Amino acid sequence: LAHHQSGHNSGVIHSGIYYTPGSLKAKLCVQGAALCYEYCDRKGIPYKQCGKLIVAVEQDEIPRLKALYERGLQNNVRGLKLIGPKEIQAKEPFCRGLMALDSPYTGIVNYKQVAQSYAEDFEEAGGTILTEFEVTNMEMAKESSSGSEDGLKYPVVVRNSKGEEIHCRHIVTCAGLYSDRLSEISGCSPEPRIVPFRGDYLVLKPEKCYMVKGNIYPVPNPRFPFLGFHFTPRMDGSVWLGPNAVLAFKREGYRLLDFSAGDFLDAVMYSGLWKLVLRNLSYGLSEMYRACFLSAQVKQLQKFIPEVTVHDVLRGPSGVRAQALDSDGNLVDDFVFDGGSGDIGSRILHVRNAPSPAATSSLAIAQMIADEVKQRFEL
Repeated sequence: LAHHQSGHNSGVIHSGIYYTPGSLKAKLCVQGAALCYEYCDRKGIPYKQCGKLIVAVEQDEIPRLKALYERGLQNNVRGLKLIGPKEIQAKEPFCRGLMALDSPYTGIVNYKQVAQSYAEDFEEAGGTILTEFEVTNMEMAKESSSGSEDGLKYPVVVRNSKGEEIHCRHIVTCAGLYSDRLSEISGCSPEPRIVPFRGDYLVLKPEKCYMVKGNIYPVPNPRFPFLGFHFTPRMDGSVWLGPNAVLAFKREGYRLLDFSAGDFLDAVMYSGLWKLVLRNLSYGLSEMYRACFLSAQVKQLQKFIPEVTVHDVLRGPSGVRAQALDSDGNLVDDFVFDGGSGDIGSRILHVRNAPSPAATSSLAIAQMIADEVKQRFEL
């Protein structure tokens, strides 16, 4: 459980600053963060409300930072304030910046622990969890000659690669890196397509972790598709730096040389990817360069903490984000939920896109899915 995206993310409990007001991301993140803290308190799961600074290091970033502040207020994010250089240093003694947005309710948690707790709740409620169950086929059950009621009561058959079957009435999928393929198997639309992007982290050497107290983030640049390098403290006391964003040649490819011919061809034959690449060619080449050379990544970090050197960092873990992409080459920014038509399509709800802050938002997403399932399937 939590072996892929939930076990490879940064572990941040986001507060909801970045997201377009009125979007599902904005609404569900703010709700989800409150529910996450409440759940962790109830279950005794440790977390730290260590806060976050979004730091402007150049003059031209200040208007964007102020716009982020206004957006955060519209999204009802608690405790936000703009602070100057002295206050930045009071919170983060090694950080340098012209202005920062202080988000005191941003926190960190081990999401693997959270996911395992959800699993315990699910089993206590009567659910069964199966792992290593690779779905290869979905079809409507054929009624047996004896007129067995099972075919009528549980008309959808889900079959795996070993030929094992599950019979059910309705299906909810949330397949992350495989959400487009599972949708296609069910007879629903393959769009939006998933293109995997690997994010490589660096880690501060243990003796240098004192330089970072909370989360330190850059001001996002709307010209580029990804957020940029940031400093993330972890529950185990380590500090992750990054991630970058490079095309992964395998959907579960966490190492530099991991390769799957099928996954690679799937990505490079999709016109939407080429449109994205051509629009962001210089950014993409810069990311690939930084992925290869440690000094290039450290240079990004030194904008915020000048004292960090190449000798202070080590190569760390990687994650693969399931990036949904439309045929025009646009990153699908918001959560996407859909079903389909026909016998199976009308009995299925797909969570097609659940990017960050999906872990933070998970309990709010769950409530929304439960409401949607009740309405859609008339339960």
